[in-house]
Amino acid sequence: MSRKRSPWAWVPTLYLVEGLPYAIVNTIALAVFKDLGVDNGTLGPLTTLISLPWLIKPLWSPFMDIFRSKRWWILLTQFTMVAILAIIAFTLPFCTMTVLLVLFVLVAFASATHDISADGYYMLALDRQRQSSFVGIRNTFYRGGLVLGQGLLVMLGGILQKRTGDIPRAWGTVLLISAALLAVISVYHFFRLPKADEDTDHRDVKSSRQIWAEFGESFRSFFLKKGVWWAIAFMLLFRLPEALSLNLLYPFFKDGAEVGGLGAGTEMYGLVYGTFGVVALLLGGILGGIYASRYGLRRAMWPMALSLALPCAVYLLMAIFRPASVWTIGSLIVLDQFGYGFGFTAYTLFMMQFVDGPLKTSHYAICTAFMWLSMKLPALVAGYLQQWLGYVGFFTLVMVSCLGTCLAAVIARRKILAP
Repeated sequence: MSRKRSPWAWVPTLYLVEGLPYAIVNTIALAVFKDLGVDNGTLGPLTTLISLPWLIKPLWSPFMDIFRSKRWWILLTQFTMVAILAIIAFTLPFCTMTVLLVLFVLVAFASATHDISADGYYMLALDRQRQSSFVGIRNTFYRGGLVLGQGLLVMLGGILQKRTGDIPRAWGTVLLISAALLAVISVYHFFRLPKADEDTDHRDVKSSRQIWAEFGESFRSFFLKKGVWWAIAFMLLFRLPEALSLNLLYPFFKDGAEVGGLGAGTEMYGLVYGTFGVVALLLGGILGGIYASRYGLRRAMWPMALSLALPCAVYLLMAIFRPASVWTIGSLIVLDQFGYGFGFTAYTLFMMQFVDGPLKTSHYAICTAFMWLSMKLPALVAGYLQQWLGYVGFFTLVMVSCLGTCLAAVIARRKILAP
Protein backbone atom coordinates (compact mmCIF):
# COMPACT_ATOMS: atom_id res chain seq x y z
CA MET A 1 0.00 0.00 0.00
CA SER A 2 1.38 3.39 -0.97
CA ARG A 3 2.67 5.52 1.90
CA LYS A 4 2.61 8.62 -0.35
CA ARG A 5 -1.11 8.64 -1.01
CA SER A 6 -2.60 12.13 -1.14
CA PRO A 7 -4.40 13.24 2.05
CA TRP A 8 -7.35 14.09 -0.20
CA ALA A 9 -7.85 10.33 -0.60
CA TRP A 10 -8.57 9.75 3.10
CA VAL A 11 -8.86 12.93 5.21
CA PRO A 12 -12.40 13.82 3.99
CA THR A 13 -13.86 10.34 4.49
CA LEU A 14 -12.06 9.78 7.81
CA TYR A 15 -13.54 12.91 9.35
CA LEU A 16 -16.94 12.39 7.77
CA VAL A 17 -17.01 9.10 9.73
CA GLU A 18 -15.90 10.98 12.85
CA GLY A 19 -18.81 13.42 12.58
CA LEU A 20 -21.67 11.16 11.47
CA PRO A 21 -21.69 8.73 14.46
CA TYR A 22 -21.50 11.68 16.84
CA ALA A 23 -24.66 13.08 15.25
CA ILE A 24 -26.33 9.67 15.36
CA VAL A 25 -25.67 9.29 19.09
CA ASN A 26 -26.36 12.88 20.15
CA THR A 27 -29.26 13.79 17.85
CA ILE A 28 -30.87 10.76 16.21
CA ALA A 29 -30.77 8.66 19.39
CA LEU A 30 -32.52 11.39 21.35
CA ALA A 31 -35.11 11.80 18.60
CA VAL A 32 -35.74 8.05 18.75
CA PHE A 33 -36.23 8.09 22.52
CA LYS A 34 -38.48 11.16 22.31
CA ASP A 35 -40.66 9.64 19.58
CA LEU A 36 -40.91 6.40 21.53
CA GLY A 37 -42.44 8.26 24.47
CA VAL A 38 -39.60 9.27 26.77
CA ASP A 39 -40.52 12.49 28.61
CA ASN A 40 -38.45 15.67 28.36
CA GLY A 41 -37.26 15.42 31.96
CA THR A 42 -35.73 12.01 31.33
CA LEU A 43 -34.10 13.14 28.09
CA GLY A 44 -31.71 15.38 30.05
CA PRO A 45 -29.98 12.55 31.93
CA LEU A 46 -30.01 10.47 28.74
CA THR A 47 -28.15 13.24 26.92
CA THR A 48 -25.44 13.28 29.55
CA LEU A 49 -25.15 9.51 29.78
CA ILE A 50 -24.99 8.85 26.05
CA SER A 51 -22.43 11.59 25.37
CA LEU A 52 -20.27 10.72 28.39
CA PRO A 53 -17.76 8.59 26.41
CA TRP A 54 -16.48 11.75 24.70
CA LEU A 55 -15.62 13.19 28.11
CA ILE A 56 -13.99 10.10 29.63
CA LYS A 57 -12.20 8.82 26.53
CA PRO A 58 -8.79 9.90 27.93
CA LEU A 59 -9.20 7.05 30.42
CA TRP A 60 -8.55 4.46 27.71
CA SER A 61 -6.65 6.49 25.13
CA PRO A 62 -3.22 5.52 26.60
CA PHE A 63 -3.91 1.87 25.81
CA MET A 64 -4.24 2.86 22.17
CA ASP A 65 -0.69 4.20 22.27
CA ILE A 66 0.41 0.82 23.64
CA PHE A 67 -1.55 -1.70 21.57
CA ARG A 68 -1.67 -1.94 17.79
CA SER A 69 -1.57 0.85 15.21
CA LYS A 70 -3.94 3.79 14.84
CA ARG A 71 -5.01 2.44 11.45
CA TRP A 72 -5.97 -0.87 13.06
CA TRP A 73 -8.10 0.93 15.67
CA ILE A 74 -9.77 3.05 12.98
CA LEU A 75 -10.89 0.01 11.01
CA LEU A 76 -11.95 -1.93 14.12
CA THR A 77 -14.13 0.88 15.47
CA GLN A 78 -15.69 1.66 12.10
CA PHE A 79 -16.79 -1.93 11.49
CA THR A 80 -17.96 -2.16 15.12
CA MET A 81 -20.23 0.87 14.64
CA VAL A 82 -21.63 -0.66 11.46
CA ALA A 83 -22.50 -3.88 13.29
CA ILE A 84 -24.15 -2.19 16.30
CA LEU A 85 -26.19 0.22 14.19
CA ALA A 86 -27.42 -2.68 12.08
CA ILE A 87 -28.44 -4.54 15.25
CA ILE A 88 -30.36 -1.49 16.48
CA ALA A 89 -32.05 -1.08 13.10
CA PHE A 90 -33.32 -4.66 13.00
CA THR A 91 -34.29 -4.92 16.69
CA LEU A 92 -35.80 -1.47 17.22
CA PRO A 93 -39.48 -2.55 16.86
CA PHE A 94 -39.24 -4.91 19.85
CA CYS A 95 -36.18 -3.62 21.72
CA THR A 96 -36.66 -2.45 25.33
CA MET A 97 -35.61 1.07 26.30
CA THR A 98 -32.82 -0.24 28.52
CA VAL A 99 -31.32 -2.42 25.80
CA LEU A 100 -31.67 0.40 23.28
CA LEU A 101 -29.85 2.77 25.62
CA VAL A 102 -27.03 0.26 26.11
CA LEU A 103 -26.65 -0.22 22.35
CA PHE A 104 -26.43 3.53 21.73
CA VAL A 105 -23.88 3.88 24.54
CA LEU A 106 -21.81 1.16 22.81
CA VAL A 107 -21.96 3.14 19.57
CA ALA A 108 -20.82 6.18 21.54
CA PHE A 109 -17.84 4.28 23.01
CA ALA A 110 -16.86 3.03 19.55
CA SER A 111 -17.25 6.53 18.09
CA ALA A 112 -15.19 8.15 20.87
CA THR A 113 -12.47 5.51 20.40
CA HIS A 114 -12.54 6.18 16.67
CA ASP A 115 -12.01 9.88 17.38
CA ILE A 116 -8.87 9.11 19.37
CA SER A 117 -7.40 6.87 16.69
CA ALA A 118 -8.37 9.15 13.79
CA ASP A 119 -6.88 12.27 15.40
CA GLY A 120 -3.72 10.39 16.33
CA TYR A 121 -3.42 8.93 12.84
CA TYR A 122 -3.84 12.39 11.31
CA MET A 123 -0.89 13.72 13.31
CA LEU A 124 1.27 10.69 12.52
CA ALA A 125 0.49 10.47 8.81
CA LEU A 126 1.01 14.17 7.99
CA ASP A 127 3.85 16.58 8.72
CA ARG A 128 3.06 19.86 10.49
CA GLN A 129 2.77 21.83 7.24
CA ARG A 130 0.18 19.42 5.85
CA GLN A 131 -1.59 19.23 9.19
CA SER A 132 -2.13 22.99 8.99
CA SER A 133 -3.14 22.87 5.33
CA PHE A 134 -5.72 20.13 5.83
CA VAL A 135 -7.12 21.15 9.22
CA GLY A 136 -9.80 23.18 7.48
CA ILE A 137 -10.66 20.18 5.30
CA ARG A 138 -10.94 17.82 8.28
CA ASN A 139 -13.11 20.29 10.22
CA THR A 140 -15.27 20.82 7.15
CA PHE A 141 -15.98 17.13 6.59
CA TYR A 142 -16.47 16.54 10.31
CA ARG A 143 -19.15 19.22 10.21
CA GLY A 144 -20.50 17.65 7.04
CA GLY A 145 -20.97 14.40 8.97
CA LEU A 146 -22.84 16.30 11.66
CA VAL A 147 -25.10 17.95 9.09
CA LEU A 148 -25.78 14.62 7.42
CA GLY A 149 -26.81 13.08 10.74
CA GLN A 150 -28.55 16.06 12.34
CA GLY A 151 -30.17 17.34 9.18
CA LEU A 152 -30.81 14.97 6.30
CA LEU A 153 -31.22 11.76 8.30
CA VAL A 154 -33.50 13.38 10.88
CA MET A 155 -35.58 14.87 8.06
CA LEU A 156 -35.77 11.43 6.47
CA GLY A 157 -36.97 9.98 9.77
CA GLY A 158 -39.77 12.52 9.90
CA ILE A 159 -40.80 11.83 6.30
CA LEU A 160 -40.86 8.07 6.88
CA GLN A 161 -42.96 8.49 10.02
CA LYS A 162 -45.57 10.47 8.08
CA ARG A 163 -45.65 7.94 5.24
CA THR A 164 -45.69 4.73 7.28
CA GLY A 165 -47.12 5.82 10.62
CA ASP A 166 -44.67 3.38 12.20
CA ILE A 167 -42.11 5.15 14.39
CA PRO A 168 -39.80 2.17 15.12
CA ARG A 169 -39.80 1.14 11.45
CA ALA A 170 -39.04 4.70 10.32
CA TRP A 171 -36.09 5.17 12.64
CA GLY A 172 -34.92 1.62 11.99
CA THR A 173 -34.72 2.44 8.28
CA VAL A 174 -32.74 5.61 9.01
CA LEU A 175 -30.26 3.68 11.18
CA LEU A 176 -29.94 0.93 8.59
CA ILE A 177 -29.10 3.55 5.93
CA SER A 178 -26.55 5.03 8.33
CA ALA A 179 -24.98 1.60 8.87
CA ALA A 180 -24.83 0.98 5.12
CA LEU A 181 -23.12 4.32 4.50
CA LEU A 182 -20.57 3.67 7.23
CA ALA A 183 -19.98 0.16 5.85
CA VAL A 184 -19.14 1.53 2.39
CA ILE A 185 -16.65 4.02 3.83
CA SER A 186 -15.15 1.40 6.15
CA VAL A 187 -14.48 -0.96 3.24
CA TYR A 188 -12.97 1.95 1.30
CA HIS A 189 -10.65 2.69 4.23
CA PHE A 190 -9.66 -0.96 4.49
CA PHE A 191 -8.18 -0.73 1.00
CA ARG A 192 -7.26 2.95 0.68
CA LEU A 193 -6.13 4.20 4.12
CA PRO A 194 -2.31 4.45 3.90
CA LYS A 195 0.10 2.96 6.40
CA ALA A 196 2.03 5.82 8.01
CA ASP A 197 5.71 5.25 8.81
CA GLU A 198 5.27 6.41 12.42
CA ASP A 199 2.03 4.45 12.92
CA THR A 200 3.73 1.29 14.18
CA ASP A 201 2.04 -1.92 15.23
CA HIS A 202 2.84 -2.49 18.93
CA ARG A 203 3.19 -6.25 19.18
CA ASP A 204 5.44 -6.41 22.24
CA VAL A 205 3.84 -8.03 25.27
CA LYS A 206 3.82 -5.84 28.37
CA SER A 207 2.98 -6.61 31.96
CA SER A 208 -0.02 -5.03 33.62
CA ARG A 209 2.38 -3.00 35.77
CA GLN A 210 4.00 -1.54 32.65
CA ILE A 211 0.63 -0.80 31.08
CA TRP A 212 -0.65 1.02 34.15
CA ALA A 213 2.63 2.86 34.49
CA GLU A 214 2.35 4.13 30.93
CA PHE A 215 -1.33 4.86 31.47
CA GLY A 216 -0.52 7.06 34.45
CA GLU A 217 2.43 8.61 32.66
CA SER A 218 0.20 9.95 29.88
CA PHE A 219 -1.86 11.93 32.42
CA ARG A 220 1.13 12.95 34.50
CA SER A 221 3.09 14.11 31.47
CA PHE A 222 0.09 16.07 30.14
CA PHE A 223 -0.35 18.06 33.34
CA LEU A 224 3.41 18.63 33.54
CA LYS A 225 3.54 20.16 30.07
CA LYS A 226 4.70 23.76 30.07
CA GLY A 227 1.76 26.15 30.25
CA VAL A 228 -0.81 23.39 30.69
CA TRP A 229 -3.16 25.43 32.88
CA TRP A 230 -3.04 28.33 30.44
CA ALA A 231 -3.81 25.86 27.65
CA ILE A 232 -6.80 24.50 29.59
CA ALA A 233 -8.05 28.07 30.11
CA PHE A 234 -7.78 28.66 26.37
CA MET A 235 -9.70 25.48 25.56
CA LEU A 236 -12.50 26.36 27.99
CA LEU A 237 -12.87 30.01 26.92
CA PHE A 238 -12.24 30.21 23.18
CA ARG A 239 -15.65 28.89 22.08
CA LEU A 240 -17.72 30.42 24.87
CA PRO A 241 -20.09 32.40 22.58
CA GLU A 242 -20.87 29.27 20.55
CA ALA A 243 -21.27 27.14 23.67
CA LEU A 244 -23.90 29.52 25.05
CA SER A 245 -25.85 30.02 21.83
CA LEU A 246 -25.70 26.73 19.94
CA ASN A 247 -28.56 24.89 21.64
CA LEU A 248 -30.80 27.97 21.53
CA LEU A 249 -30.61 28.64 17.79
CA TYR A 250 -33.31 26.16 16.78
CA PRO A 251 -35.73 27.37 19.50
CA PHE A 252 -34.98 30.94 18.40
CA PHE A 253 -36.09 30.06 14.86
CA LYS A 254 -39.18 28.19 16.08
CA ASP A 255 -40.50 30.50 18.82
CA GLY A 256 -43.02 33.15 17.82
CA ALA A 257 -42.71 36.91 18.03
CA GLU A 258 -44.69 36.98 21.30
CA VAL A 259 -41.67 35.46 23.10
CA GLY A 260 -39.03 37.20 21.00
CA GLY A 261 -38.33 34.44 18.47
CA LEU A 262 -38.26 34.63 14.70
CA GLY A 263 -41.26 32.37 14.14
CA ALA A 264 -39.48 31.22 10.98
CA GLY A 265 -40.20 27.50 11.40
CA THR A 266 -38.36 24.27 10.73
CA GLU A 267 -38.29 24.66 6.94
CA MET A 268 -36.45 28.00 7.01
CA TYR A 269 -34.09 26.72 9.70
CA GLY A 270 -33.16 23.74 7.52
CA LEU A 271 -32.72 25.96 4.47
CA VAL A 272 -30.65 28.82 5.86
CA TYR A 273 -28.78 27.03 8.65
CA GLY A 274 -28.54 23.53 7.22
CA THR A 275 -27.85 24.56 3.62
CA PHE A 276 -26.60 28.15 3.23
CA GLY A 277 -24.86 27.99 6.60
CA VAL A 278 -23.14 24.69 5.86
CA VAL A 279 -21.69 25.95 2.58
CA ALA A 280 -20.38 29.06 4.36
CA LEU A 281 -18.96 26.91 7.16
CA LEU A 282 -17.11 24.70 4.68
CA LEU A 283 -15.61 27.68 2.85
CA GLY A 284 -14.60 29.33 6.11
CA GLY A 285 -12.93 26.16 7.36
CA ILE A 286 -10.96 25.66 4.17
CA LEU A 287 -9.77 29.28 4.04
CA GLY A 288 -8.96 29.19 7.75
CA GLY A 289 -6.62 26.25 7.25
CA ILE A 290 -4.89 27.97 4.32
CA TYR A 291 -4.58 31.25 6.24
CA ALA A 292 -3.08 29.62 9.36
CA SER A 293 -0.72 27.53 7.25
CA ARG A 294 0.56 30.62 5.45
CA TYR A 295 0.97 33.01 8.39
CA GLY A 296 1.44 30.69 11.36
CA LEU A 297 -0.96 30.21 14.26
CA ARG A 298 0.43 32.93 16.54
CA ARG A 299 0.12 35.63 13.89
CA ALA A 300 -3.28 34.34 12.75
CA MET A 301 -4.75 33.99 16.26
CA TRP A 302 -6.31 37.44 16.62
CA PRO A 303 -8.01 37.57 13.20
CA MET A 304 -9.33 34.05 13.69
CA ALA A 305 -10.55 34.68 17.25
CA LEU A 306 -12.43 37.81 16.18
CA SER A 307 -13.81 35.94 13.18
CA LEU A 308 -15.25 33.28 15.48
CA ALA A 309 -16.69 35.65 18.09
CA LEU A 310 -17.94 38.88 16.52
CA PRO A 311 -20.34 37.43 13.89
CA CYS A 312 -22.49 36.20 16.80
CA ALA A 313 -23.89 39.73 16.67
CA VAL A 314 -26.16 38.60 13.82
CA TYR A 315 -28.38 36.76 16.32
CA LEU A 316 -28.71 39.86 18.50
CA LEU A 317 -29.65 41.87 15.41
CA MET A 318 -32.24 39.29 14.41
CA ALA A 319 -33.64 39.21 17.95
CA ILE A 320 -34.04 43.01 17.88
CA PHE A 321 -35.39 43.48 14.34
CA ARG A 322 -36.91 40.00 13.74
CA PRO A 323 -36.46 39.97 9.94
CA ALA A 324 -38.87 37.84 7.90
CA SER A 325 -37.03 37.70 4.58
CA VAL A 326 -35.29 34.40 3.90
CA TRP A 327 -32.56 36.31 2.08
CA THR A 328 -31.91 38.62 5.02
CA ILE A 329 -31.85 35.79 7.54
CA GLY A 330 -29.82 33.61 5.18
CA SER A 331 -27.22 36.33 4.61
CA LEU A 332 -26.77 36.85 8.35
CA ILE A 333 -26.43 33.12 8.99
CA VAL A 334 -23.89 32.81 6.17
CA LEU A 335 -21.82 35.61 7.73
CA ASP A 336 -21.87 33.92 11.12
CA GLN A 337 -21.09 30.43 9.86
CA PHE A 338 -18.30 31.58 7.57
CA GLY A 339 -16.68 33.43 10.46
CA TYR A 340 -17.09 30.45 12.76
CA GLY A 341 -15.59 28.02 10.24
CA PHE A 342 -12.63 30.35 9.69
CA GLY A 343 -12.02 30.93 13.40
CA PHE A 344 -12.52 27.41 14.72
CA THR A 345 -9.44 26.30 12.76
CA ALA A 346 -7.31 28.12 15.33
CA TYR A 347 -8.78 25.99 18.13
CA THR A 348 -7.91 22.71 16.41
CA LEU A 349 -4.41 23.86 15.45
CA PHE A 350 -3.77 25.07 18.99
CA MET A 351 -4.55 21.64 20.42
CA MET A 352 -2.40 19.86 17.83
CA GLN A 353 0.57 22.13 18.49
CA PHE A 354 0.20 21.94 22.26
CA VAL A 355 0.25 18.12 22.34
CA ASP A 356 3.13 17.76 19.88
CA GLY A 357 5.67 15.33 21.28
CA PRO A 358 5.57 11.89 22.97
CA LEU A 359 2.14 10.37 23.62
CA LYS A 360 0.51 12.97 21.39
CA THR A 361 -2.54 10.74 20.78
CA SER A 362 -3.30 10.42 24.50
CA HIS A 363 -2.64 14.09 25.13
CA TYR A 364 -4.89 15.14 22.25
CA ALA A 365 -7.69 12.99 23.66
CA ILE A 366 -7.34 14.81 26.99
CA CYS A 367 -7.61 18.10 25.10
CA THR A 368 -10.82 16.97 23.40
CA ALA A 369 -12.25 16.16 26.84
CA PHE A 370 -11.72 19.79 27.80
CA MET A 371 -13.28 20.75 24.46
CA TRP A 372 -16.36 18.70 25.45
CA LEU A 373 -16.50 20.49 28.80
CA SER A 374 -16.16 23.87 27.10
CA MET A 375 -19.39 23.19 25.21
CA LYS A 376 -21.42 21.26 27.79
CA LEU A 377 -20.88 23.39 30.90
CA PRO A 378 -22.23 26.67 29.43
CA ALA A 379 -25.02 24.77 27.66
CA LEU A 380 -26.30 23.48 31.02
CA VAL A 381 -27.41 27.00 32.01
CA ALA A 382 -27.98 28.60 28.59
CA GLY A 383 -31.68 27.66 28.43
CA TYR A 384 -32.38 29.03 31.90
CA LEU A 385 -30.54 32.25 31.04
CA GLN A 386 -32.64 32.68 27.90
CA GLN A 387 -35.88 32.17 29.79
CA TRP A 388 -34.79 34.74 32.37
CA LEU A 389 -33.38 37.35 29.97
CA GLY A 390 -35.46 36.82 26.82
CA TYR A 391 -33.82 36.46 23.42
CA VAL A 392 -32.55 40.05 23.16
CA GLY A 393 -31.04 39.91 26.64
CA PHE A 394 -29.63 36.43 26.05
CA PHE A 395 -27.90 37.28 22.78
CA THR A 396 -26.57 40.45 24.41
CA LEU A 397 -25.01 38.16 27.01
CA VAL A 398 -23.57 36.04 24.19
CA MET A 399 -21.88 39.14 22.79
CA VAL A 400 -20.45 39.93 26.23
CA SER A 401 -19.09 36.37 26.35
CA CYS A 402 -16.97 37.21 23.30
CA LEU A 403 -14.59 38.72 25.86
CA GLY A 404 -13.82 35.11 26.82
CA THR A 405 -12.66 34.40 23.26
CA CYS A 406 -10.50 37.53 23.32
CA LEU A 407 -8.97 36.51 26.65
CA ALA A 408 -8.25 33.06 25.21
CA ALA A 409 -6.44 34.66 22.25
CA VAL A 410 -4.29 36.72 24.64
CA ILE A 411 -3.46 33.59 26.65
CA ALA A 412 -2.49 31.63 23.54
CA ARG A 413 -0.22 34.35 22.14
CA ARG A 414 1.50 35.30 25.38
CA LYS A 415 1.69 32.03 27.29
CA ILE A 416 1.74 29.13 24.82
CA LEU A 417 2.62 29.98 21.23
CA ALA A 418 6.25 30.79 20.62
CA PRO A 419 6.90 34.21 19.02
